[in-house]
Order: sequence, then structure tokens, then C-alpha cells
Amino acid sequence: WRVVALQYCVGFCHGTFSFPCPLGFCPNMISTAGQDREDVGMPKSPGAPGDIILKDTYPEVRGLCVLKDLMPRTLDGQITMEKTPSYFVTREAPARISAMSKDTKLLVVVRDPVTRAVSDYTQTLSKRPDIPSFESLAFRNRSAGLVDRSWSAIQIGLYAEHLERWLRHFPARQMLFVSGERLVRDPAGELGRVQDFLGLKRIISDKHFYFNQTKGFPCLKKAEGSGRPHCLGKTKGRPHPEIDAQVLRQLRDFYRPFNRKFYQMTGHDFGWD
Repeated sequence: WRVVALQYCVGFCHGTFSFPCPLGFCPNMISTAGQDREDVGMPKSPGAPGDIILKDTYPEVRGLCVLKDLMPRTLDGQITMEKTPSYFVTREAPARISAMSKDTKLLVVVRDPVTRAVSDYTQTLSKRPDIPSFESLAFRNRSAGLVDRSWSAIQIGLYAEHLERWLRHFPARQMLFVSGERLVRDPAGELGRVQDFLGLKRIISDKHFYFNQTKGFPCLKKAEGSGRPHCLGKTKGRPHPEIDAQVLRQLRDFYRPFNRKFYQMTGHDFGWD
């Protein structure tokens, strides 16, 4: 059986840790080649499974065969892991992954949607310094408090709406929701939950991590296949632009009903309100 990690930020994105790297310590975990390239800062392989699943030209008839050919070979008892950032928010992904394997286990890493939106904007701003302000993008009418749901940075954080689509194809027992905040505060503890969910022996512990004060995130003391520590690249851990406190309050008010519905659906209060 296979595992798909549904993440909307690659690696650490202010709280979202990249699973394949720390899980590489587990001998029964094999991640896809495309993701391995991504984890070390190389361009993702054009033949990675995520590139096939998310395409508008997804080969409906041959899709399963194509996807299986792209997965790494594994031995009996090993688990294949694939992670692509846009799975969770792509409408077609649940049905396509279910068609590949209804037994797939799903890891969903979530973070406070307001912080996530600001982080998303920070990432875009670093590439396009001339983009409009966060406030002008986040609201259709700021004075009326009308949030622009069509902006991707806002829309991605409507976790309950995305989850509803996945629950049409997968039972909740095949999903594990991981707190991005706790993943930063206690990476070994949160990854312990992941190992239990996957039926893996608990190998990853506190001894594998140290906290990088500059980045503000934990790092691996020794990366898989290397004698050197593994920390986030230069694109991660950027300082956020200063956002007006009233804007953040308005966004928290906007997300509150969606967050509470998400808590009910997952049976877990992530404490974002």
C-alpha cells in the first residue's frame, strides 16, 4: 500500500515539515524519486507522480499504469511515500488517487490559515516585489470586511471545504491530520504519531533534531545518506512583512467558522481561534 502526504507548503512553510526527509530514517519508508530531488533543492522530476495526477490532461484510461510505473520499486513490507504540495486543494486529486489505490493512507499537514496566508504572500513577494499589498489582495472590500475567497492564499486555508471532497473518496480512518505548529515545537512527538499511524516502529526521536535559532525551525542532526545536518534552504524561514493588526483580526473572524467545522470533521482542535 502507499502513502500520500497532502501538503500545501513544500518542506517547512512556517510550520509544515517535509515528511520524506525525517521519515528517511525509517527503513520501511521509500519516497518517490521526484520528491527526493525536491527535498535537496533540485527541480522536481517532470515524471513525478504528482505531475501526472494534477495535469488537466490526466490519462484517465492509462492513469493507473502510468502512476505505478513512476513509483519506486519496494520490497514486501515497505511503504511508498509521495508528497506533492497541491494535492489537498486540487479538485480532481481525491478521485484520481482513490482510483490508484483505495487503501492509500493520507497525511495532511495543517497550519493556522491566517499565518499560512501571510507566509504564502511572503513567498510570492520574494519572487515578485512589485505585487500589490497583502491587504489589497486579501479583501474585495476592506471597509466592509469582505474577504476575497478567490485569492489562492486565502482559498487554500478553507480546510473544511477541501476535506469534504477527500471524504467522498477516503474514510477518515485513513487520514492523519498533523499540526504544523506542533511539528515545529515537538517534531519527534508529532512524527511519533505519524509512525504509529503508518504502523512503523518508532525510530525517530528527539535525538535526531536540534533547533536552528536563525531559521526558527528544527533541523535534522544528520540527513539521510549524509554526515551533515539537514536544515531548510534559504527560501524558508523568511521574516514576514508587517501586516496591520486589524487585517489579521478580520481574517481570523473570517476563518473562524471554517476552522471550527474543520475541528469537528477531524475530531481535533488545532487552537487557531
